[in-house]
Amino acid sequence: MLVIRTKRVYEAVHPEDGTRVLVDRIWPRGMTKDDVRADLWLKDVAPSSDLRQWFHHDRSKWEAFKGRYFLELDARPEAVGRLLDQARRGRLTLLFSARDTGCNHALALKEYLLSTLET
Repeated sequence: MLVIRTKRVYEAVHPEDGTRVLVDRIWPRGMTKDDVRADLWLKDVAPSSDLRQWFHHDRSKWEAFKGRYFLELDARPEAVGRLLDQARRGRLTLLFSARDTGCNHALALKEYLLSTLET
């Protein structure tokens, strides 16, 4: 069974995290590499700057954001493939810095990865 989790990068590291992958395009403010403790930083799976700025964490744009983001991910098969490989090997935690834990690109990315793994 595949386990993909999302977690704010500012939360404590736990052994249950498995492989920790930072999926933000920009390094989290005020954090050092030792603080983040990411096994991998995949900027290429983060939304483009234009898409991120358009969305601006506006929940009314959530479905439209996901559709646009999924198209961007479709155009980045190599980067997505690295995440899928990690997910197949064991527990995967997608790290993000957004304040909104219920509406962010890491959740959309998790949905995308799970739907890709099902096909």
